[in-house]
Amino acid sequence: MAPQKGKAPTKGAKQILLENSVTLNFYRNMSLVAIAAYGVVTTCLYLEDLTTGVIVMNVLVLLIYGGCYQMMKYISRPTYTGNNGQLLDPGLDLNMEGGMGEHVKDIVILTSLTHVLTILSNYFWFLLLLVPLRAFWLLWKNVLGPWFFQEAPEDTEQDEKKKKKMERKMKRYQQ
Repeated sequence: MAPQKGKAPTKGAKQILLENSVTLNFYRNMSLVAIAAYGVVTTCLYLEDLTTGVIVMNVLVLLIYGGCYQMMKYISRPTYTGNNGQLLDPGLDLNMEGGMGEHVKDIVILTSLTHVLTILSNYFWFLLLLVPLRAFWLLWKNVLGPWFFQEAPEDTEQDEKKKKKMERKMKRYQQ
């Protein structure tokens, strides 16, 4: 696929606002469907196998869903003028590639997939360990790795002049 020439097209504020609303509804519904599917199947088939660990994991999943939904809602919150209610800022674009919204949506997708797969086996709860692994990977790639492996600053001409000047001063003091 050939790269585009020229400036990349941008979205308008109203389009971002509309897409954010659709995205929020989609991921909320995805979470609710996963919760309902797990709840119905577990209640009908596995109610006697319900343990404290399973209940704790379900509470954790519900907290993840709620936290992700609130995070997406917060970062995509629009700003309006006080006088006439005109849209000033549509908030952060949740569908922006490489943005914070993308990472939060990935967490919701992984959590929903895990929640539905745990109907088959409780060992699928281990998939949730991918969330902190991904967070550490992003931290390493964007912050820690570049910080640890950055190259030393190169000497400039000014630094060389300062070194020569210091050498001359040292020679004077030694004599």
